[in-house]
Amino acid sequence: MKPIRETIHQLMNRTDFKQRYEAMKKEVLNNQDVQQFLREHQAEVTEEMIERNLVKLYEFAMQSHNCRQCPTLEKCPNLLKGYHPHLVLQGKSIELQYERCAQKIQYDERKKQESLIQTMFIPNEILRASFSNLATDDLGRIKAIDMAEKFALTYEVGKKMKGLYLYGSFGVGKTYLLGAIANKLAERKIPSLLIYVPEFSRSLKTSLQSDSFNEKLDYVKKVPVLMLDDLGAELMSSWWRDEVLGPILQYRMLENLPTFFTSNFDLNRLSHHLAHSQRGEEEQVKATRIIERIIYLATVVEVKGKNRRIEAE
Repeated sequence: MKPIRETIHQLMNRTDFKQRYEAMKKEVLNNQDVQQFLREHQAEVTEEMIERNLVKLYEFAMQSHNCRQCPTLEKCPNLLKGYHPHLVLQGKSIELQYERCAQKIQYDERKKQESLIQTMFIPNEILRASFSNLATDDLGRIKAIDMAEKFALTYEVGKKMKGLYLYGSFGVGKTYLLGAIANKLAERKIPSLLIYVPEFSRSLKTSLQSDSFNEKLDYVKKVPVLMLDDLGAELMSSWWRDEVLGPILQYRMLENLPTFFTSNFDLNRLSHHLAHSQRGEEEQVKATRIIERIIYLATVVEVKGKNRRIEAE
């Protein structure tokens, strides 16, 4: 789309400019929005001002029309996508200003909300999770949903509150529930971090020799609300348990930072998983320390129900 002023200059260079200029002026002055502006300022706007600012009035008329016909923000035909024009009187001049349209405001708010939910290796559909879309037909999910929603609605940064340790079979909606919490917190301008533990563990190993390892670890320790998804599905190693998971949970325990977990394991089975490394080592005491930190940070809730992943397929 060519800029309005470029179109005007092209018209001025034509031999039939005067005829076209008068046609443009007539079109502008017949525009309902322009007429309304002129009526509101009839005591101040002179014919000379109209002539001097006709290009601005023409741009306003064309862009204002586009706003009324706008299909979607993505297909916005205006010069500034998502912005609609306003005429303002400044002294002896008519000025054109642009403000965000309703669709642009809604889009910006959605992006701002999404930026509050940081994720690592989490599917996009989880970012669209909400409590309103959570099915409550399984009684085994009701307690978890109620406790999750209560947290999401009442938590304030700096407030001492426990997270949840949600365990249960595959596909019962544990990860989706974390997404719903994260979205509700984002609506309330509270940032959170949602991590898929197996991939997070692998990515940390690849960054061991770089500065990014400490940066990642430090960020995870300090985020206001942390959510560790699928704990126990990672390949167990003493390094992961003692150098990564332990320090994260220890810091968050000392600082009373809410932490959420999902797992297919109850705490007994998770303890067994954490005690046995790939090398065949068995270190139950170290595993027990991790379990104690989890119990301090989170309330344990079993999530029951049918496998919704299979049902969706």
